Amino acid sequence: MSQKGKFSNWLKTSITARMLVVGLLIVALLLPLSFVQSLIYERSFRQQEVVAEINNKWGEAVVFSGPILQIPYKTYVTEQVYDQATKETSTVTRTVVKKVFFLPATLDYKAQVTTKPLQRSIYETAVYSSEITTSGNFADIDFSLFDIPEEDVLWDKATLLLKTSNLKGIKSNLEIQLDDQVLAVSPIHSSSLMHSIESQPIKDLQQLTEAAIEFNFSFKINGSESLQFVPLGKDTKAAVVSNWDSPSFNGHFLPNDETKEISANGFKADWTIPQLSRKFEQQFLNSLPDLSEAAFGVKLVIPVDHYTQSERSSKYGFLVIGLTLLVFLLIQIVSKVYIHPFQYLLIGLALVLFYTLLVSISEHQNFNMAYLISGTATVGLVSLFAKAVLKSVKFGLLILGSMSALYGFIFTIIQLESYALLVGSVGLFLILAIIMFVTRKIDWSNES
Repeated sequence: MSQKGKFSNWLKTSITARMLVVGLLIVALLLPLSFVQSLIYERSFRQQEVVAEINNKWGEAVVFSGPILQIPYKTYVTEQVYDQATKETSTVTRTVVKKVFFLPATLDYKAQVTTKPLQRSIYETAVYSSEITTSGNFADIDFSLFDIPEEDVLWDKATLLLKTSNLKGIKSNLEIQLDDQVLAVSPIHSSSLMHSIESQPIKDLQQLTEAAIEFNFSFKINGSESLQFVPLGKDTKAAVVSNWDSPSFNGHFLPNDETKEISANGFKADWTIPQLSRKFEQQFLNSLPDLSEAAFGVKLVIPVDHYTQSERSSKYGFLVIGLTLLVFLLIQIVSKVYIHPFQYLLIGLALVLFYTLLVSISEHQNFNMAYLISGTATVGLVSLFAKAVLKSVKFGLLILGSMSALYGFIFTIIQLESYALLVGSVGLFLILAIIMFVTRKIDWSNES
């Protein structure tokens, strides 16, 4: 027998040779599997781009803060000025205007959030329109804390300041009711993340400070992803009602657990935040820091999208390919039926194409239906091919059952969140136990 014939016979009869061939094929199939995973990432990234563009045009995430009472005051700076002409030095006093910022004593935010889907081509995102009502009062407007004389306070220049991360999302007029005054507002230029809105000057503010100064206003705003508030009040309360059924409460403060409600029709949540829970005081001199880091609120979580589920499914691709080819190898060893390496390759490619079917169909159907269609097509194709190659209905049914169980197991894992690791670990342990039991009587040293 020639060397070529001996090698061919060794490939057909040797268990070691068949295991090496199957192992090499599994490794080789990781390359097209990685291409499929790259395709999923690319489609997912494209979805993120489209969603970000839709959200940007509609209105981005909203962080709202205010009102803040800002009152200018005069300070005096003494400088030595040298006159080149007279060769004399004189003392000059100039006036510099600075500001004191007072936060509300009580602050109550109320938001009614109505969500709706927006779609472009095959991509969809959830946006919302919100009616925000804000009320409260200012108290203890005291300049003696800063040793500022009353005569240096510019009461007639005092204004109210609002801040928001989504200025263009505001879709209604906004006027602030301050005691018996109605104050118009206008945006002021700012390069920071939080855009500023300033009211017209407040009339007779010095007389108003003799008692608590009440305020209230409301406005409509379009947004997406999340809605957050900054707890400026010495005592801050907030309440959000929405028709969204998948909220995620985020930021520095969680809502009151006793009154929080989440159902298929939406959610209700409220917060109560005392001053001691914050990390900042009620007055600021000369500059106002960025307080948005203390924001709290709700993120409107979009349930796991099909790209994320497809990506999670593809991570088990090596397991599916390896176990399926292992089943064919065991059948070949037990039945003495020869399976050509090219036939193994065709089976492996069919298993890889399952993921391209899954991601493409899921773009037009819900993920569960896409998984069912793709899985049925792949399992049916490989089972019919196995029946033809192995020339046995029994082995074809064995492949059908084992692949159906495997795809069902993978589907169960990707649907779970908290218990995915536990179920996956137990399932893999059972699969290994079954393989060990089935192969216990095989003579691996028999090379013919």
